[in-house]
Amino acid sequence: MLILSRKSGESLIINDNIEIKIIEATNDKVKLGFEAPKDVKILRKELCLTVESNKESSSVSPSMLHSALSDLKKAKEENGK
Repeated sequence: MLILSRKSGESLIINDNIEIKIIEATNDKVKLGFEAPKDVKILRKELCLTVESNKESSSVSPSMLHSALSDLKKAKEENGK
């Protein structure tokens, strides 16, 4: 990991086409500005972790789906008799 110190108004350049500018720095918060090509995704890490967590919790295996459909079919048959 590269660790740098920057002051308000200073910038970093990544890969010749991404600029990260320090907009404001206070005691416990830093405001950053990003200039990058439109095809470059810039996401907050906590958002990425939330999306990954949601994907994991929402994934249903085919066997789970088949079992749930079978249970629904049985319940429908029992209620229809």
